[in-house]
Amino acid sequence: MTVTVPSLARSPSAAIKAKLDYPVIDTDVHTNDYTPAVEDYVARYGGNRLVDELRKASAERIERGNAGNGKSWYEQTAEERQYYRTIRAPWWARVTKNTWDVATYHLPELFYQRQAEQGSDYSVLFPNNVLAPLGVKDAGDRTALQRAINHYHADLYRPYADRLTPVAGIPLNTPQEGIAELEFAVKQLGLKAINISGSVRRPIRALADKYPADQYPELQKYISYQDFYGLDSEHDYDPFWAKVVELGVPVLTHYGSQGWVGRSSISSYMHNHIGHFADGSEAFAKALFFGGVTRRFPGLRVGLLEGGADWGARVYIHLVDRWHKRSKAGLENYDPAQTDRALFTELFGRYGKDLSRGRSIEGEDLIRDTLGARYTKDARQPRPEELEDFAAAGIESVEDIKKRWVDSFFFGSESDDRTVAHAFNDKANPLGVKINAIYSSDVGHWDVPDLTQVLAESHALVEEGAITEQDFKAWVFENPYKFYTEANPNFFKGTAVEAKLAARTERRADAAE
Repeated sequence: MTVTVPSLARSPSAAIKAKLDYPVIDTDVHTNDYTPAVEDYVARYGGNRLVDELRKASAERIERGNAGNGKSWYEQTAEERQYYRTIRAPWWARVTKNTWDVATYHLPELFYQRQAEQGSDYSVLFPNNVLAPLGVKDAGDRTALQRAINHYHADLYRPYADRLTPVAGIPLNTPQEGIAELEFAVKQLGLKAINISGSVRRPIRALADKYPADQYPELQKYISYQDFYGLDSEHDYDPFWAKVVELGVPVLTHYGSQGWVGRSSISSYMHNHIGHFADGSEAFAKALFFGGVTRRFPGLRVGLLEGGADWGARVYIHLVDRWHKRSKAGLENYDPAQTDRALFTELFGRYGKDLSRGRSIEGEDLIRDTLGARYTKDARQPRPEELEDFAAAGIESVEDIKKRWVDSFFFGSESDDRTVAHAFNDKANPLGVKINAIYSSDVGHWDVPDLTQVLAESHALVEEGAITEQDFKAWVFENPYKFYTEANPNFFKGTAVEAKLAARTERRADAAE
């Protein structure tokens, strides 16, 4: 049988791209590893034992780490699912009907050839194994496996570097672990972007001391909390963020919240899935903001993928609204010392005689019986450093919120995500700004049955009037370009993006003569 690559003429996305005078940058393309090849590579790094660690970590990741009786959700009875509260994970999560696409996500050369059908000039790749090592408990094995996986992907995609770049997976159980892998990935492997998990699960020490892991292994996931690195962490992650900025590396994450309270249905995967990337990334981003990370590292650029961009606008609006109420000046409205005791007593005496008959309405008695004991003069009140939630973020004005939220974070929106229109709603967003939505097609996952449709689906929002042509340009080119080059001005050096921009400049110069 003779096999030929599908014609560009049959790609709706290629037709849209042909009309654009700027490159299209896709920040989220998922590829799948050919298992024997990656396992052979891992074995050369650490032997068969390390391969076994990869297999165990991958299996646990698929099952979302459920506690149970050794059976998956699909193997359990309805009674067993209820008994163990086994969270439902997806069964069919990969494209299968479109055989060309199945092969494309496994074969770098084929994807390189078909990228024009996708409608992109440059794609940032997220191999599905990139963070699988995070499931390995032993720090030494985890580091070795992560390094092997990153090395494999760097070697695999190096011949296609003008159009494709894979991210490096970076473990952050400790900042030192992250720094070591970051330096290896960037300095030794030449990788340019990283993927991190939005948090690390850590034991609640008071409970872990009472129920040690070696005696109560099944309890550990339930007596833990999520450490989001930026706020309330037992570790100081500033050295890691400093190294990220020093090396000029954009940070990306697909951080979900399936299994969290409210997302732990034992029967509906969709119940658990819808909105979970937005919720997970919101928790991570707010920790960086309120912990002052984006204040201390204004050059840090973080891309939050697969959750859409509307939540970025929503949180920005809420930050501004709440700062007005809970800033130092705003908090004066809630200071117990601000209540005029004499006036309060007089008003109760005039309008509340029947209500308070037989009760003391003088001074602190009245305060205690209305506002509560916490508001009396003798009650312990917050110290100045405890008062303001915005202090670490260093917020003195709405412009500061814009700098430390809007400028620092970029929000990945999938090609068919209509909620991206909210990111561009400068009438609703404070200071009239637009949120940095970045084009993240998510091809390679079940969200995209046909890779040739993605750019066309995005441009359909222009045709329907949901966004403008300028918004579309910002989404698929200007914002992604800004995200990568603000972290690293040379990110696109030697790539198809640089070549296309140079050609455009030359055309414009010729037209001006």
